[in-house]
Amino acid sequence: MKPFRVGKVTIGGKRPVFILGPCVIESEKFVWSMARKISEICEAEKVDLIFKASYDKANRTSVKSFRGVAVQEGCEILAAIAYKLKIPVTTDVHSPAEAKIAGDKIDLLQIPAFLCRQTDLLRAAAKTGRAINIKKGQFLAPWDLRNVAEKLIAFGNDKFCFTERGATFGYNNLVADMRSLFWIREQGFPVIFDATHSVQRPGGGGNATSGDGALAPVLARAAMAAGCDGIFMEVHENPARALSDAAVQVPLKDLPKHLRMLKAIHAAVS
Repeated sequence: MKPFRVGKVTIGGKRPVFILGPCVIESEKFVWSMARKISEICEAEKVDLIFKASYDKANRTSVKSFRGVAVQEGCEILAAIAYKLKIPVTTDVHSPAEAKIAGDKIDLLQIPAFLCRQTDLLRAAAKTGRAINIKKGQFLAPWDLRNVAEKLIAFGNDKFCFTERGATFGYNNLVADMRSLFWIREQGFPVIFDATHSVQRPGGGGNATSGDGALAPVLARAAMAAGCDGIFMEVHENPARALSDAAVQVPLKDLPKHLRMLKAIHAAVS
């Protein structure tokens, strides 16, 4: 397994990385506030942070759902946050054109789960030279990721990791299989565990995704004990009022205690 740098943070090294932030840029003021507060908490708890926020949620359940801001505006906001707060940032890209725009400004490009095998998108992301985080599709087995890895390597980029975010389990449900973390790492790839998306119930609200947000920290603890390289958690100051993924985001006020627990588990199993 080859560690790689994302700004001042290493993925796949001795320290776990925490990818944290709200699901979507609800407004410029909101995302700046969240970035400052999360950065302060992570600095106090001495953990490695990559700040996450999507400029666009392209895969919403309903046509009426809030999506975010335009790609150019969103990437400029995130780049300013990275520069001002001195933290690396990440966001989703949905097309080759978006990958090229984000590649000029974003430290870690995220490939959404439903797009994880899209060859043209992977090629465009790889050619930016940026580090890449690929969300494992809910429809893929852990060993299927080798084909994705081979595409990225063929396109000249070996700075990538995979994120486990649950597998489709019947209708409107996901299951997080901790064996997947072992099998992905066994292939030689750094692996992140997405605690909040793993507790989604896709389409469970009829015209929206529901979920079991209280279980996100539970699964994060299990994943850290199983031996992952980092934890992805969406965090919101008031999840009930979030414009996306309200059912699963972790309350900001609870973040310090979760980080302390996860650090302790990592130390125990390392």
